[in-house]
Amino acid sequence: MIIVTGGAGFIGSNLVKGLNGRGQENILVVDDLSQGDKFKNLLALDIKDYIDKDDFLAALLAEKYDSEAVEAVFHDGACSDTMEYNGKYMMDTNYAYSKALLHFCQRRRIPFIYASSASVYGGGENGFRETPECEWVLNVYAFSKLQFDRYVRRVLPGAAAQIVGLRYFNVYGPQENHKGRMASVAYHFFHQLKKDGVVRLFKGTEGYGDGEQRRDFVYVKDVVDVNLFFADNPAKSGIFNCGTGRANTFNAVATAAIKALGRGRIEYIDFPETLKGKYQNFTEADLSHLKAAGYEKPFTELDQAVADYYRYLATGGYLHR
Repeated sequence: MIIVTGGAGFIGSNLVKGLNGRGQENILVVDDLSQGDKFKNLLALDIKDYIDKDDFLAALLAEKYDSEAVEAVFHDGACSDTMEYNGKYMMDTNYAYSKALLHFCQRRRIPFIYASSASVYGGGENGFRETPECEWVLNVYAFSKLQFDRYVRRVLPGAAAQIVGLRYFNVYGPQENHKGRMASVAYHFFHQLKKDGVVRLFKGTEGYGDGEQRRDFVYVKDVVDVNLFFADNPAKSGIFNCGTGRANTFNAVATAAIKALGRGRIEYIDFPETLKGKYQNFTEADLSHLKAAGYEKPFTELDQAVADYYRYLATGGYLHR
């Protein structure tokens, strides 16, 4: 059995689909369906079972899974709302829960591949390498991710089984409908264009021109491929960036969106006061560590990925059976 936490979420459900593509169906999905429409992310998937995240944690701590034959745990479940300021909730959900899963996997010698975040690099002033000197966070979400990475670093030297942390950059693609305001800009641009033919970008800030803020936008299908690479190489452990290694401007994403839909224009709006000092104007994954681990597959070009994603959005935004 393979366990995927967050399996009804964005990246987790795409990962389950990737496992299905390899003939894997003995999959336990762990998630929280309090937001009921997330069930739609499970419709195209083949899984063995589903369990609520709280029930799963209770069973895990009660050692009810200690006799199960678990091949791997992919931990993509988390509170991913960077605007959530309840620190206790964030640390319970993203830190304590992750530690419990990590120790279960170490005790059972099970490969553990988990979602970290590029938010641990803060404003990126010190670069985007997987080293402590590059790490500084701007919100409690990022802190919860960084603190778990720090914990993992202390465990890694004596690890009994594979531990891989993947620092996701700006991921976009099908199955993110439920994310609302936290969905990718590619998702929001599609709906803006469909509604009134206008993509709205922030005006320039902190030395960047209008719409010229730059992010490392990575297609979710590439993220799945990176996860599966490490699943295929259980001797490789560590914390790795998961991005394309090339930053693109918001203008470039908007242009790709307009090209994919065949119509539209760009309009620039004032930069929100609430985001000043808390916004990453530039991100770009340093892929040296990932490449050194042996990952060689090229990442999908922006125009190609946006066009592919928009074919899903044209039919609702979900994966197909």
